[in-house]
Amino acid sequence: MELVVATTNAGKLREIRRLLAETGIEVLGLEDMGEFPQIVEDADTFSENARKKALTVARICNRLTLADDSGLEVPAIGNAPGVHSARYAGENATDSDNNRKLLAALDGLPREGRKARFRCTMALCEPDGACRFFTGTLDGLVLEAARGEGGFGYDPLFLVPEYGKSLAELSLDIKNRISHRGQALRQVAAHLQNRSDLPIPN
Repeated sequence: MELVVATTNAGKLREIRRLLAETGIEVLGLEDMGEFPQIVEDADTFSENARKKALTVARICNRLTLADDSGLEVPAIGNAPGVHSARYAGENATDSDNNRKLLAALDGLPREGRKARFRCTMALCEPDGACRFFTGTLDGLVLEAARGEGGFGYDPLFLVPEYGKSLAELSLDIKNRISHRGQALRQVAAHLQNRSDLPIPN
């Protein structure tokens, strides 16, 4: 089975390929599919952004397509950055830019005010327009300074209390097991197994 993943984010694609490595699913990124128009993520919810990306690509390439929208929600600042996580500091913001803005927004807040949640919604869409949605969340805290060299996005600032480490300090295998994206992706894999004889990853 082939599955197109509608992303140009190399880190995200690497995580998805790693988690589905033993399922027999061939994961194709957009770089494998030729040129695609830029898809503007302008919806107000993670699910609508994910659906827009997956359905657009599915119809263009005529293949089953998976897309996700995910972000960090911090209650102390009105659940920002939320759906704007990738462009929190501006349309062309880097991960470092976004992290600096988040740290500034939480400056001076005690530990209890730095609670946060990663949220992921995945849309699995057929070229005919049929879509299914899968979600995952991960609770933690925003650190006062970045820690770790792995991961991407807000990973260096996101403390996982269970491990006492940031997501950027954890191995990719552990991250995939506990992360919001890993949770959603295991649901996707379970759904795909119902369509075939594919094994479900642990």
